[in-house]
Amino acid sequence: MRGASRMVRAIALVAAALAVVQELSGSVSAGPIQDMIDAAAEGATIVPPAGIYQDHIVIAKPITIDGSAGVIIDGGGNGTVAEIATNGVTLKQLTIRNSGRLHNALDAGLRIKGDFNVVKDVKIENTLFGLDLHQADNNIIRRTSIGSKDMPLELRGDSVRLWYSSGNTLEENTIHDARDFVVWYSSNNVIRNNTVSHGRYGIHFMYAHHNLMTGNTIEDCVVGVFLMYSNNVEVRGNKLLRSWGASGMGVGFKESSEVTIADNDLIGNAVGIYLDISPYDPDAENRFEDNRIAYNGIGVEFHTDWQGNVFSGNSFLSNFTQISVRGAGTALRETWKGNYWDDYAGFDRDGDGQGDNPYEIYNYADRIWMEVRDASFFRGSMALEALDFVERLAPFSEPLLLVKEERPLVDMPSPRTQKKPKGALEMLQ
Repeated sequence: MRGASRMVRAIALVAAALAVVQELSGSVSAGPIQDMIDAAAEGATIVPPAGIYQDHIVIAKPITIDGSAGVIIDGGGNGTVAEIATNGVTLKQLTIRNSGRLHNALDAGLRIKGDFNVVKDVKIENTLFGLDLHQADNNIIRRTSIGSKDMPLELRGDSVRLWYSSGNTLEENTIHDARDFVVWYSSNNVIRNNTVSHGRYGIHFMYAHHNLMTGNTIEDCVVGVFLMYSNNVEVRGNKLLRSWGASGMGVGFKESSEVTIADNDLIGNAVGIYLDISPYDPDAENRFEDNRIAYNGIGVEFHTDWQGNVFSGNSFLSNFTQISVRGAGTALRETWKGNYWDDYAGFDRDGDGQGDNPYEIYNYADRIWMEVRDASFFRGSMALEALDFVERLAPFSEPLLLVKEERPLVDMPSPRTQKKPKGALEMLQ
């Protein structure tokens, strides 16, 4: 009996040892994830058994890790949980959670420091930084869910961080309750069909040229999209919704040139579009085409009197203030053509679809809140509205012409990428 018992134990030990080694066959293995990675041959597929693995992994060879059985890699609240440090890795269908809390160490759920890797159907949760691409090019991040730690917004890490990383595609990801999605010193990336909600910066470009952002929904963030020192960026077909508060804006610019903002819905923001010394290049233009700018506190706000921005084919709908210019300037040097303004009071007698008279915006008493920012608290109050009415009825001084469009549209154009406007109010709910 004693000899039989020893033999049973020996067989069990041999079986366990064989299970740890993952061969190219792709069979299920057991043991810590890092041990499986170290034992795998290049090109192997690792399919760990279901379970919670208390582990920190570094993938330094081109393999596939398939967590579809129900795999959770738990960092235990320390450091970065997983790192891809090579090219050609595929990571799919697993959960990464519980990174450390150190900003100086950039504690992350997943860090990528290689090229041509694929991350898909991965869930990253309770991590300081979610996904950190560090000098990583031509990677694909698809259908990943990212959430940060339960901390004050300003103390959370970035959901996605692209740092000197180019040619990457990030699509169909869901990002929520993190701080910022940043694209810094990175070019030729495609950010497509993602949903970002309840963060600070939906997407923040800085020194990031030649990037494409299309089909995304950014909602309930402090800022939808911000472009800082970034040129030749295309923002097309996105929904930028409900960026509210003192700094709230759908799209913001800081010294950025040759940017195209087209076919977007900018709805329910404190400021739809904000421009600060943009375009910075005096020979460049920024183009705003076929956007629906609706139900914002201010439709478009200029930090100062500037030029080089072309607004065409846009629909301005029910904004509390259509256009604002700080510093007592005007927007007369900007280009306005073929836009629809819902408060235009002119006619189209020749039926060509354009107004017979120019659309004009004058500054009367409403200059008070434009020049004295604290006075904006009283916008819409009876006192300021009464003062504005008296000023328009019998001006104390000559009103300032702020905007003039010679031939505005009399009918709202149909958006190219969105359905007709009956959904505008629904998007605010």
